[in-house]
Amino acid sequence: MQLPATATLAEASSLLQTLGDDTDVIDASALTSFDTSALALILEARRRAQARGKRLVVHGAPPKLIEFAKLYGVEELLSFDNAP
Repeated sequence: MQLPATATLAEASSLLQTLGDDTDVIDASALTSFDTSALALILEARRRAQARGKRLVVHGAPPKLIEFAKLYGVEELLSFDNAP
């Protein structure tokens, strides 16, 4: 799944609908405007991947997204790969 440039609470519902149950990789490299809703979406994708016995990987996560994960204590739950 490719995240768009904007992933805020306003877009959260539509992004959740596009998530799909078979997402194993999220490309976050386009994110420029986001809030913790982006993190919640990634955590939901992780939950769905785990339910299928898979591991979710997040490519190209912006530093601010990784900081959100640290702030909320969920960084260890997520696999950030190729973060800028």
